[in-house]
Amino acid sequence: MDPIPSASPQHQMQEAPPVPTHLQQSPQAESDPVELVKTLCCRFHSVARQLRLRGEYRATLSVEDEFDTQDLLHALLRIQFDNIDTDEWTPSYSSGAPRTTLLLNDSRLAVIVKKTRPGLNAKDLTDQLRIDAERYRSHGRCTTLLCFMYDPEGRIGNPRGFETSLTSVNDSFVIDVLVAPK
Repeated sequence: MDPIPSASPQHQMQEAPPVPTHLQQSPQAESDPVELVKTLCCRFHSVARQLRLRGEYRATLSVEDEFDTQDLLHALLRIQFDNIDTDEWTPSYSSGAPRTTLLLNDSRLAVIVKKTRPGLNAKDLTDQLRIDAERYRSHGRCTTLLCFMYDPEGRIGNPRGFETSLTSVNDSFVIDVLVAPK
């Protein structure tokens, strides 16, 4: 019986390059649902861009509007969460079009998705978030409302300031805002 040849150096498995520090998850992020969702939201634009850059003349998958953004985020959340409920409602700002909120962590975390577009300015987004927050504050089921604002064209001039001005924490209800990309 011939001995099994050893793998030559060029055929050995190479180690994956290290993950950049800004993309590494902390041990806390692995167990904190809010941090898990924020990590996915921060990487969302990279995923959307990759879907546009498909090879071999394949049709692209593009994120054109708020509904596409929500569908893609919902699919990405399925990687980390087994149980994702939805809450569909029609806010006054939606011109009769229903909006869906993603409910995670036994509905303690509500995730709403917005996508910037021409004609939708920071004031409009602020007003919409206030309406959404009031609904979920009075809803009583969730303790945290995370608003993911996808801004691929950079329409929000000062995303960090926008996040800071809209984020609020009190004893019974947290509003957390994340704009991506920055």
